[in-house]
Amino acid sequence: MRGDDDARAPSAADHAHAVLRAEILSGALAPDERLTETALAEKLGISRTPVREAVKRLIIEGLLTRERGAGLRVAALAPDEVQQIFETRRMLESYAARRAAEFATPEEAAELARLAEAMTARTPPRTEADFAAISDANAAFHRLVLAAARSPRLGAMLSLAVNLGLVLRTYRMYSARDMIRQAHHHHDIAQAITAREPDWAAAAMAAHIEAAAAVARRFARLGGR
Repeated sequence: MRGDDDARAPSAADHAHAVLRAEILSGALAPDERLTETALAEKLGISRTPVREAVKRLIIEGLLTRERGAGLRVAALAPDEVQQIFETRRMLESYAARRAAEFATPEEAAELARLAEAMTARTPPRTEADFAAISDANAAFHRLVLAAARSPRLGAMLSLAVNLGLVLRTYRMYSARDMIRQAHHHHDIAQAITAREPDWAAAAMAAHIEAAAAVARRFARLGGR
């Protein structure tokens, strides 16, 4: 194992975070699997300090949970929790899309259309770079819808409702057909907001979230892998 000097290298924690995140999302580290920082440090060949920083980020992302003492556990959600998360998202994000159709600026509407096109251009993903680009554009799209809703209160409520770990893991489970359908949904949402049609925007977002919920239920039935 290396000395604690590697803890001061900015890349050490980033590397640990990237490796552990990828193993959790791929299922190499299974839901409910117990871990310790010491074992992870030995596995990665680095000191515990950068591992501790990586673990903090993974906990914030909802991918790890802290057990009593020094223990960690790969996060797992019960089917009912998954359903509650998506039902809450559907209500809040549909309302955000409705408000965005009323308050979005022309520039914001144009950017939503651009992001939707950027996702379509990479769909279905053929490389890891494609997947990363789609994931980043998807996150930017949903952030922009929320920003265009002009409701800080709604943003605060949604930040509590979204489980980033669940979103990331289920996104990895999307089939090519799932990805194509989701790309179409983004275009529908962008078009509805551009047309300033609140009912259409809300309905398009609801369909988008319901489709994601179906993938999450399939993901849960497969045991989170």
